Amino acid sequence: MQSARVFADSKTFVDCAPRIDPVEILAAYRAQCEQPDFDLPAFVAAHFEVLQPAPNDYTSVPGQPIADHIDDLWKVLTREPLDHPPRGSLLQVPHAYVVPGGRFGELYYWDSYFTMLGLSASGKAELLHDMVSNFAHLIDTYGHVPNGTRTYYLTRSQPPLFAFMVELAEQLDDIDGVDFLPQLKCEHAWWMSGGEALGASESDKIGAANRRVVRLPDGSLLNRYWDERAAPREEAWLEDVTTAQIAEAQGRDVSEVYRHLRAAAESGWDFSSRWLAEPAACDVDSAVQGGAADAASLAGICTTDIVPVDLNAFLYKLESVIAMLSARTGDVASASDFARRATMRKAAVSKWLWDDQQGAFFDHDWRLGRRRSCLTAAGIATLFAGLAEPAQVEAMAPTVARRLLAPGGLSTTECTSDQQWDQPNGWAALQWMAIQGFAHYGEDGLARTIAHRWLATVAAVYEREGKLVEKYTLRQQDHESSAGGGGGEYPLQDGFGWTNGVTRALLAAHPAHTANDCVANAPVPTHR
Repeated sequence: MQSARVFADSKTFVDCAPRIDPVEILAAYRAQCEQPDFDLPAFVAAHFEVLQPAPNDYTSVPGQPIADHIDDLWKVLTREPLDHPPRGSLLQVPHAYVVPGGRFGELYYWDSYFTMLGLSASGKAELLHDMVSNFAHLIDTYGHVPNGTRTYYLTRSQPPLFAFMVELAEQLDDIDGVDFLPQLKCEHAWWMSGGEALGASESDKIGAANRRVVRLPDGSLLNRYWDERAAPREEAWLEDVTTAQIAEAQGRDVSEVYRHLRAAAESGWDFSSRWLAEPAACDVDSAVQGGAADAASLAGICTTDIVPVDLNAFLYKLESVIAMLSARTGDVASASDFARRATMRKAAVSKWLWDDQQGAFFDHDWRLGRRRSCLTAAGIATLFAGLAEPAQVEAMAPTVARRLLAPGGLSTTECTSDQQWDQPNGWAALQWMAIQGFAHYGEDGLARTIAHRWLATVAAVYEREGKLVEKYTLRQQDHESSAGGGGGEYPLQDGFGWTNGVTRALLAAHPAHTANDCVANAPVPTHR
């Protein structure tokens, strides 16, 4: 199926619903496939229901303000569990949920937190709480939150934001975070699984890793992204096989390449020069200039060699929330244990991932024993999670303003490439984390600048095209140049869950910004 490219998008087939028992379909295929007149597309059409959304699923209303457009979109993007087709790849959840849109017709993990921000701003607390309950159900059922609610996503997760979701829901005053303490602990145990096998003796402390846990030379435990399988992703089978063939010609083990590709998908940053091999000696300037060449092919991917700053910031938050909720219940032992874990993780992140000279956090290559050279927006997760020290934030603010701030918002990395998680693209999730993170530490001017530039970016595209999209090109905003982002494995997606959520929350937080007055298909005003 995937080799023949029956569908333009590899994800389409694995999302199809079999019309009869898959065993019967496979038997029919084996009986017919060698016949000279066998028609594979016709066979697929006869045996599978294609669930791809129609391109004109929703048409924007000319003259409609952007906030009203987003409020209307929630019902378009909401799915009910009773609508799940039998025998398909969708995982069952008990409550309604919001999908990103376009090719992404299922519940996604880290996307959903940023979607929930908009649900809160739109007054949809019940739907927000339903989604939190769905994630708790997934942890109870599978031991972790899958990348998305598909069977082919079960071997990996995504950036762990369940603690942030619980905190957000608690702020609405009608749930108690303590009710989700068992799931929070279960998720933490899943991320730390394998750490016990790394040993504790001095001889075992030379950089080693097992599953998602890395032991650094001083004995510190930090985490990395991983996947339980070392095979092509089902939803991107042809793309992964093509990448692996190139890598194999360069002498790499294909199973290792598949694992790196899947781990990058767990990161949510699929894909970026962040996960590609760097030159042995690469200063900041050469990293920026060399990004495009290094990122031209994913054959050099090395995700599991990297200790990511954002993942460890999110796990610090998870440990801190578990400690706080445990103390609330009177469980002194758990509160002390998780507070200790958070303290140790914070110290390790500062030691191994902080660069005092450059004033920023960087990912760390544990195999090569050195920090990565390209600055990325992942470092702002330390502010969002409350891990960074005030002095570090004071140093980071000018670094981020100088090296990552673009006319349209916060750049994903300072490396330009053909991968979608690099310049020139910007993503809603990173804008929100930067805005909230800098504001939390008193850097209100930079937080406001990022917010205003991002709102101008989204508004310009909405006014011209009547839609919100997955990612944006961070150019100077005008009628001609403002555009959705490019690059990546698939076309730009409309919808779009986390863009809607972040934008709706920012519109409410910045009522004087001209984006609040923008309407679809209207002349573009001057934004500030």
